Amino acid sequence: MDLDHDVTRLSCPHETLGPINGSREPCVAILLSTFNGERYLSEQLRSYTAQTHGNWRLYWRDDGSTDESPALMAAFAKGPGRGQCTHFEEDGQLRTTGSFLALLRTSLQGEASFFAFSDQDDVWMPEKLAHAVSGLGQVDADRPAIYFCARTLVDSTLQRIGETPALRRSPGFPAALTQNVIPGCCMILNRAAAELIDAAEAPESTWHDWWCYLVVSASDGIVIRGEEPDILYRQHPGNLVGEARGIRRRALRAMRRGRQPFMTVFWRHVAALRARPGLLPEGTHMLLMTIDRAGRGGIVARLRALRIPGFVRQTWLETLVFRLWFLLG
Repeated sequence: MDLDHDVTRLSCPHETLGPINGSREPCVAILLSTFNGERYLSEQLRSYTAQTHGNWRLYWRDDGSTDESPALMAAFAKGPGRGQCTHFEEDGQLRTTGSFLALLRTSLQGEASFFAFSDQDDVWMPEKLAHAVSGLGQVDADRPAIYFCARTLVDSTLQRIGETPALRRSPGFPAALTQNVIPGCCMILNRAAAELIDAAEAPESTWHDWWCYLVVSASDGIVIRGEEPDILYRQHPGNLVGEARGIRRRALRAMRRGRQPFMTVFWRHVAALRARPGLLPEGTHMLLMTIDRAGRGGIVARLRALRIPGFVRQTWLETLVFRLWFLLG
């Protein structure tokens, strides 16, 4: 995936964006990619201005909307978000992953300490940024780290329909190769993580959140799980991914997607990580070599790779499906 865009074409220069009201709070870059999101976008934008952590900057781009999304964003930048918005005017449609990673690269030119991906159809609770900044602030600045919050599932009218289940296993590597457990809308990176991700080249057909989780966890970064449900995670027919609730539902959804699409992305992830050995610790590099050899070897090599500690998904049923697909190649 080519992300070497001309990131100098911004609607306002970074040097005009100083601390809000002289705030000494660390700056958070909010990264928003819009696409035909006018139905829910205004509610999400209002939730930014309601944040108790007020020192944020919104970096946004539109990915080819045919509705009023760009007009809503322009009005927000001139109104409630005045002085806190940067429009990245990259031409063409980059799709979800390309758009978000381009925004991440652009925002790294600024002075932000933390970087928060945002979907266009959710609503953030007022403490979302404050909780993430507090959690990430406990980590040494030079160590890559991801914070992710819990989320409340709501319908299209923001009526509660449930909570996301707690993780059965702690997030980390190599489990990150088998499953993404951190939605981008819940994810906030420190600068060390953002720079690490920018230095890696994402493979085709990946998701920005999965790739970020993979790169940071593979590099012995820290993954911090927040306990507070800081997002109203809207479920509606237009969701790009959405939330599958329950063990059987998640396994069934994986089965419906099929082995080939999953394993194609799996092996692309392995290859992309191996292509950046300088970014990874030696132990991770050796583990990836073992998995890569298993992919090119026979059943014995694959069975041996499946014995790697932590090479599992969240539940036994999901792990069973993964292991079957891995053995089939």
